[in-house]
Amino acid sequence: MSQLLIAASEGENPLVPPIPELVIGLLAFVIVFGFLAKKLLPNINKVLEERREAIEGGIEKAEAAQTEAQSVLEQYKAQLAEARHEAARLRQEAQEQGATLIAEMRAEGQRQREEIVAAGHAQIEADRKAAASALRQDVGKLATDLAGKLVGESLEDHARQSRVIDRFLDELEEKAEAGR
Repeated sequence: MSQLLIAASEGENPLVPPIPELVIGLLAFVIVFGFLAKKLLPNINKVLEERREAIEGGIEKAEAAQTEAQSVLEQYKAQLAEARHEAARLRQEAQEQGATLIAEMRAEGQRQREEIVAAGHAQIEADRKAAASALRQDVGKLATDLAGKLVGESLEDHARQSRVIDRFLDELEEKAEAGR
């Protein structure tokens, strides 16, 4: 600080450097700048260019990957839609086949039921006829025995016995039908 005060008292401006220092400083600056421009600047530009290319290449790769991912996504969506359509079609076919199978089973069940009912009716009719025949014979025998006891003579003649029994049963049937 003391030199500034001395220089200020002599009339010189302390902010303006002496000319020889200014020339040496300028010369040193030009040498350092030239060295940096010749040696260091190309290496810096080379590194910057490589980074720029790497970044651009990365962006291009990312765009290509994104495009590929988009196409894979579209394929996946198309396959998923096709699979859903196929599943719906198969489900519809299964429902139709199930309905057809149920209708066939119902028809078969109805046919079997009708056969069983018809067989039951035929068996009932056969049993009724057999019972009527057995009853006719038993009633005829009882009626013959009773008539023989009432008349006091034997009615062992088979032809006569059959006519008497038939006539008696016919009269009973007519009375039963008239009572209905």
